[in-house]
Amino acid sequence: MNKREKIFSWPVRVYFQDTDAGGVVYHASYVNFMERARTEWLRTFGYSNAGLMKALGVVFVVRSLKLDYLRPALLDDLLEVTAQIKAIGRSRVTLLQTVQRSDELLTEGEVHLVCVSVDSFKPVSVPELLRKQWS
Repeated sequence: MNKREKIFSWPVRVYFQDTDAGGVVYHASYVNFMERARTEWLRTFGYSNAGLMKALGVVFVVRSLKLDYLRPALLDDLLEVTAQIKAIGRSRVTLLQTVQRSDELLTEGEVHLVCVSVDSFKPVSVPELLRKQWS
């Protein structure tokens, strides 16, 4: 299997702070769940966000995201949040992400990240080291 086809999965429990007064996950909480999964996905390649900034002088920032909310997650649900590379450009990385409860798809999204210099916050090329690991 090509590394790009691999799907990373991270478990997330829904806490009270993630929900509205009715125990339904608040829409912005899904963004947080996906951020946690992307951070842990990056760790599987040997880097933390702080490590990338320190060792390579870059950080990945969210340029845009599109989310489709299909079904609600509820208080105390155990979810699986996935991350999978869709495409890598010069400075952009596009990820597909989902939030699932068992086999039930709740939310799906496409996240566009841009690799930027820590010093200038201007776009720079994705480091070759990462590009090789992700391709």
